[in-house]
Amino acid sequence: MATESRSTGVLGVTDGKAADPDQRIRVVVHAADPISRAGVVCQLRQHPLIDLRDESESAPGAVAVLIGDTLDETMFTWLRRVVRGEGARPVLIVSALREAELLDVIECGVGAVVWRREATEQRLLQAVLAAERGDGDLPADLLGRLMSQVGTLHRSAVGGIGVPVTGLTAREADVLRLVAEGLDTAEIAAKLCYSERTVKNVMHGLTTRLYLRNRAHAVAYALREGYI
Repeated sequence: MATESRSTGVLGVTDGKAADPDQRIRVVVHAADPISRAGVVCQLRQHPLIDLRDESESAPGAVAVLIGDTLDETMFTWLRRVVRGEGARPVLIVSALREAELLDVIECGVGAVVWRREATEQRLLQAVLAAERGDGDLPADLLGRLMSQVGTLHRSAVGGIGVPVTGLTAREADVLRLVAEGLDTAEIAAKLCYSERTVKNVMHGLTTRLYLRNRAHAVAYALREGYI
């Protein structure tokens, strides 16, 4: 008897087929309450590329999904521990973020944020995959607030004159400007007439050279320094 299969749009794999163990994404879910944790675990467990681990099994390179209503001091301490102490790649699931928390979250290493009201199975998978790749995945309204806030900070620091400091090449600034507009690697490559490999190399080079954690952190840096 043939087994029916179902393809997922986010990760491009077919349900029911065993994933290569070396390609599975290690995911650890942290939550202040057991109901929230159980809900996210239930949604992620269904995907063959997700390798769910216990909280005690967190390791460098794993994706840490952190769930809370707001980013209180306890959750922020928790976030710093999994990023700096354990080398995890965080996905933050919250109901809201205050303006004062945006840069702190990005500079702490968070590249993927999901609003709790939008945390469907598809949305969670998208965020986990982005975090595993080191990409940014921020809600559009949050990205807009981040750009506005960093722009304000920069104008205050330089007296309203956008004089960029040495750090980014013109090509890196062009790529980051399109990242800030929400374009993915393929769209950036098409827009700038580069190959996708070139775009990836540009991003890898600047994040490595400037010690930036991910694309979102790179955008924040470029905004702060007046490049975009």
